[in-house]
Amino acid sequence: MALISKITLPDLDYDYGALEPAISGEIMQIHHQKHHQAYITNYNKALEQLTEATAKGDTSTVVKLQSAIKFNGGGHVNHSIFWKNLAPVSEGGGELPEGSLASAIDTHFGSLEKLVQKVNAEGAALQGSGWVWLGLDTELKKLVVETTGNRYKNMRPEYLKNIWKVINWKYACEVYEKALL
Repeated sequence: MALISKITLPDLDYDYGALEPAISGEIMQIHHQKHHQAYITNYNKALEQLTEATAKGDTSTVVKLQSAIKFNGGGHVNHSIFWKNLAPVSEGGGELPEGSLASAIDTHFGSLEKLVQKVNAEGAALQGSGWVWLGLDTELKKLVVETTGNRYKNMRPEYLKNIWKVINWKYACEVYEKALL
């Protein structure tokens, strides 16, 4: 009996080419079918090994598997969030944020343009590859920009410029409103 359920690759809400020209269909397909799938495959493999090690009482292996489960599970979660935060232009991608999220962006960063500059600068400064997140510090009720190292292709400046054309601000607003509750 598995301790944790296996995960599967989620379907995207749009075709791979739907975000062009901001993000190419080829890049989307590679990230979805190769990178994201690799995290899932490795996570599920580590879960199988964890189940076996737990059944045998092999605590040393259980401890060793924690980093693989965390890394690959995190890669899956990051990519799953990433897909939801993008939308084709025809479905509202790139439309400006509204309501309380727009107000919070103005309050905490001065303007959307200043937020874009901050995110782009933080992303460009990452060594290797990684993620840049706009998040909410729920204790302080303050928007923050955080970075985490990971993997990405080496066309970062162009990517950072174009990603804003397909950001799904409607989804971001929904998530922000729920987080405030």
